[in-house]
Amino acid sequence: MSLVLLSLAALCQGAQPPEPTIQCGSENGPSPEWMVSHTLTPGDLRDLRVEPVVTKSSSILMNISWILRADASIRFLKATKICVSGKSNVQSYSCVRCNYTEAFQTQTRPSGGKWTFSYIGFSVELNTQYFIGAHNIPNANMNDDSPSLSVNFTSPGCLDHLMKYKTQCIQAGSLWDPNITACKKDEKTVEVNFTTSPLGNKYMAIILNKNVIGSLDLESKLTHVSVRVPVTQESEGAVVQLTPYFRTCGNDCIRRKGTVVLCPQTDTSFPLDNSRSMLSGWLPLLLLAPLAATGMLAAGTCLMRRHGRIKTSFPTTTLLPPIKVLVVYPPEICFHHTVCYFTEFLQNHCRSEVILDKWQRKKIAEMGLVQWLTTQKKAAEKVIFLLSNDVNTVCDGTCGKSKVSPGENSQDLFPLAFNLFCSDLRSQTHLHKYMVVYFREADIKDSYNALNVCPKYRLMKDAGAFCTELYHAEQHVSVGKRLRACHSCSSV
Repeated sequence: MSLVLLSLAALCQGAQPPEPTIQCGSENGPSPEWMVSHTLTPGDLRDLRVEPVVTKSSSILMNISWILRADASIRFLKATKICVSGKSNVQSYSCVRCNYTEAFQTQTRPSGGKWTFSYIGFSVELNTQYFIGAHNIPNANMNDDSPSLSVNFTSPGCLDHLMKYKTQCIQAGSLWDPNITACKKDEKTVEVNFTTSPLGNKYMAIILNKNVIGSLDLESKLTHVSVRVPVTQESEGAVVQLTPYFRTCGNDCIRRKGTVVLCPQTDTSFPLDNSRSMLSGWLPLLLLAPLAATGMLAAGTCLMRRHGRIKTSFPTTTLLPPIKVLVVYPPEICFHHTVCYFTEFLQNHCRSEVILDKWQRKKIAEMGLVQWLTTQKKAAEKVIFLLSNDVNTVCDGTCGKSKVSPGENSQDLFPLAFNLFCSDLRSQTHLHKYMVVYFREADIKDSYNALNVCPKYRLMKDAGAFCTELYHAEQHVSVGKRLRACHSCSSV
């Protein structure tokens, strides 16, 4: 009996008609159904929407979707016709007819949802206003109201995230990233740096502060350009506009903009805060300790030599060469109150030659951030991850006064450096290069907890041990710690 019921159920399911789909083709003239009188015709559409999409061939087309109204008239629906007219420099008009492959038996889908269809076609041009209208077929009879639905759509320009891939936009420089940096050298000069485009070698740099306060025409075949533009007024905070002249777009190419900031000063001294005061208080003691130890050793040696126990001469003291240190810091750290103080401490008291991304903007622009970081990591004898959870109001206020965001130049550096650390961790080479330093208790984020295998120093508490560690040739890491860190790196 059960077998018979299952067979009947299968037959019933097999008897269900297939769901309607659409087959679309061009139809610019009137539909044949318009010439015939119909007793009953379908109603209008319930919804009509349009959005641009990029196809596999990089063409930008309209994705037109519509929803059928759920009423009894859907049984008479045969097709839906869509017409698009564009208004720009050139007028355009075209239509497409989408026939339904099956007659509609229900007002909604068997699953319960409304009948929804979409058609991808009609090329989208730049800065064009489109009028999209759609109606169902058979049309209303002559002299009757013809139900239809329409929407407007205006396409954006070349700076849009989709339109920039059109050939016309690419030729106008939509994919060109000049990476503009501009800084005030003095009251009369602004230094502008940018990466050129292979599309052309002629440019104009304009400095704007409500009005034009400086401009310079230049021509260069170099991949990176650094020029000084004379200005007539205050330039800090002004806008630098870079106008290219490419062969395909002439004077109508895409212009790029940047902001003028103060040029970084590597020898700038900063006002003291609590951390700096603590640093200054400890430094004399740190410097006197090795001197006192050396004096006691020398005195002991002299006494022992006087009694004939030591006959060898004491070796001449030699000054160690500076050690190259690459400092990496997260973007949220306060640059002036943490990074700069730490850098000054390295230079003045640990005989270190410091490498900072903020001091090498020009090289980063020429080489790219990844290549620059890889090169500096190889050249450095130590790589220090500087951490801090010091986000008090004093720090925020001081950093906020700067025209440059505290993490502007390091927003991608920390994760890139961490990835290089993970590579060395897996190959178990160069691990002695890495250290973690913080001024106050700072938790290492879960995504970077592999750094826990590195030697960690809290300044100024561990200042003496930290300076000594800088000159160690190698730091051994236990197998257990390395395995846990490798697992952490693999989850990044």
